[in-house]
Amino acid sequence: MAYPNTLIFVDLASDDPAAAGEFYAKVFGWVNDPRPYGAYHRMVPGGYCRDQEGAETSIGNLHLGIFKAGNARPHPSPEGVDPRHVSQEGRKPRVWILVSDDDDADRILGAAEKLGAAILWRDHYWKEFNGYNHAFRDPWGNEIVLWGKAGANAQIPTSFTRE
Repeated sequence: MAYPNTLIFVDLASDDPAAAGEFYAKVFGWVNDPRPYGAYHRMVPGGYCRDQEGAETSIGNLHLGIFKAGNARPHPSPEGVDPRHVSQEGRKPRVWILVSDDDDADRILGAAEKLGAAILWRDHYWKEFNGYNHAFRDPWGNEIVLWGKAGANAQIPTSFTRE
């Protein structure tokens, strides 16, 4: 393979994509782009990926899709296929969000909880990847992990759990 296959999109299931789009717009400040409204919502963070020095590159940030669980599109059949409900139980993919330098995990967790999310954990340091993390489950059962870079000389607060 001369060029790697590229991850271009991640979708989350919801029984109400319009409400989920509003949730993520309020929690993260992303643009909610309905395509069409109520069936599929593309969440657009805006901005560009940064290089090792912190400068923006020409590569746009990855978008997040929210699809209607009752009829996931695209699919060759207009009726879609089963299952037609969101999964609340068991392990599923998680979405990791790098918290912007001008935002903070406490604000994000507070906004998410106010809008119906369940906080899974706060204030954890993962040594293997040298970062701080926190997580919530949105009202549709999707797990979101917030990530913060600890930096070269990590100062881990004593209140944080560690791994």
